[in-house]
Amino acid sequence: MITKLIVRGLVAGLLAGLLAAVFAYAVGEPRIDQAIALEEAAAAVAAPAGDVGGTATGTHSHEAGTEEAAHSHGEEALVSRNGQRFGLFLALGLYGLAVGGLFALVYAAVRGRAGPRSEPALAVTLAAAAFLAVVLVPFVKYPANPPAVGDPGTIGQRTVLYLVAVAIGLLAVAAGVAAHRYASGGEPWVRWLVTGAAVLVPVVAAWALMPRIAEVPRGFPADLLWDFRVASLGTQVVFWAGIGVLFAFAARRRTPV
Repeated sequence: MITKLIVRGLVAGLLAGLLAAVFAYAVGEPRIDQAIALEEAAAAVAAPAGDVGGTATGTHSHEAGTEEAAHSHGEEALVSRNGQRFGLFLALGLYGLAVGGLFALVYAAVRGRAGPRSEPALAVTLAAAAFLAVVLVPFVKYPANPPAVGDPGTIGQRTVLYLVAVAIGLLAVAAGVAAHRYASGGEPWVRWLVTGAAVLVPVVAAWALMPRIAEVPRGFPADLLWDFRVASLGTQVVFWAGIGVLFAFAARRRTPV
């Protein structure tokens, strides 16, 4: 039975990843192109800034700018935009396979022990909880940024903080599940109130203590930043909704758990 669930999870994850890739290609890629164009325009303006005066220093600055431009073009040629777009589908497909397998294992572990009684409802609820913990909670504190936003020197710090945010999201959801089960004997509104408090209190406390990262350059278009973040979050919504619905369809049974 576990093997069948894993196979269904892999298939559901792959299809959900491809659906998310289609959404990201249609909605997110135009924003990335706009951000890259802004980055290239800023680099073109900054490149001749040091080439003033005609002195040896100016010549050296010009040569350095030329080398930097050549390096930038070389990196761009190494992986073209078409190659990156293909990589988007490949990466999200592989990501879907990995997440789908893990999702099936978690589903098998919690089935019959927590959550709704019907298997489709359990799958959708589990996907929603995973989206809340892994995507939404970290996104609120550290939203995604397009190209030209972010200091390369802080990549390590940002990665660590994001992983800490994911861990906090997982712990908060686990606390919510435990509180929901603990208050099972009370009124429904009390049960959901306790569950919400168990999720929100640790998240709000952690967000107040964790450092804020503000690296959006002055003058960066606010509408482009907003559209990119909406597209990034929308991609995850499509992925987790897809994996929940597809797995619910694949794992459904006539009898309840």
